[in-house]
Amino acid sequence: MGWAGSGALIAWHDVEKGREAEYLDWHSHEHMKERLAIPGFLQGRRYSVVGSGPQFLVLYTVLKPDVFASQTYLEHLNHPSEWTQQVMPALRNMNRSLCRVAASSGSGAGCCLQTTRFSPEPGCEPHLCGVLTSEAQSLAHQQGICAAHLLIADQDRSRTPTRETALRAGQDAVADWVLVVEGYDEAAVAKDRSGLLRQSGAGPNITRDLYGIDHICF
Repeated sequence: MGWAGSGALIAWHDVEKGREAEYLDWHSHEHMKERLAIPGFLQGRRYSVVGSGPQFLVLYTVLKPDVFASQTYLEHLNHPSEWTQQVMPALRNMNRSLCRVAASSGSGAGCCLQTTRFSPEPGCEPHLCGVLTSEAQSLAHQQGICAAHLLIADQDRSRTPTRETALRAGQDAVADWVLVVEGYDEAAVAKDRSGLLRQSGAGPNITRDLYGIDHICF
């Protein structure tokens, strides 16, 4: 068991100082509701960082990755609401990645979530994916953890230019592979798994960030 859908949007970003309350109000009361009205969108979540790292994490699960190429979704991106047009320029250091779910195990959503961003070494992709698929299954049964997921970004689709992306301050970055671990015990979720990644074929640049849940929307 795991996520119901085979696609996910994951985004890390900061917000212009002094505009955080405006952003939170917009995201909870308009943006997530708007996205979840699009056919194929299943669930939306927003998290705040614990410690250092990008200030906010946004995660949407979708039925399948092709939802991100649907006419309805692209219409929303190219015709943002007035409120969205006001808020988008306040977003900083955006990393927005449209992904396929390569592995997903466990159930529910934890109050704590860790993202680990990395890239596979050339030629190591099949082995690394196999190791992390098994690891996700193992993690989902460990004390303090409820689920684990492996996301692999579609670089081209993530970089599709839209009116909404043009409103943001600076060009969006895109992740490559992301290991997502969530649970109810912060120490268990926040464990450093970089050693396993490197031993299994991940490159040297690995970024870990820890988050606590703000809002889940269905």
